[in-house]
Amino acid sequence: MAWQRAASVAEVTADKGLQVKVGQVDVAIFRIGENIHALEAICPHADAFLAEGFIEDDKVECPLHQAQFHIPTGKCLGPPADRDLLTYPVKIEGNDVLVDI
Repeated sequence: MAWQRAASVAEVTADKGLQVKVGQVDVAIFRIGENIHALEAICPHADAFLAEGFIEDDKVECPLHQAQFHIPTGKCLGPPADRDLLTYPVKIEGNDVLVDI
């Protein structure tokens, strides 16, 4: 395991995603209720940052072509994307959000 600091808890809000670089990996971080999730940051269909997408309930929609993904699992919910997103384990230590890359 390679836990690395990705953000502060205060930076992760429910109304928008947060785009961060963890080591060499681009990661999108989302808050759903009290839970924080980390996903692959770039839509697999086109090079769009998912943290800039529209969030509704527990889904994020790609800002370019409206592919949808389930935030907690990374599951692809609709075209034009055709694969699930990678997900990364998250833990909170104090005020830090740590992601296992």
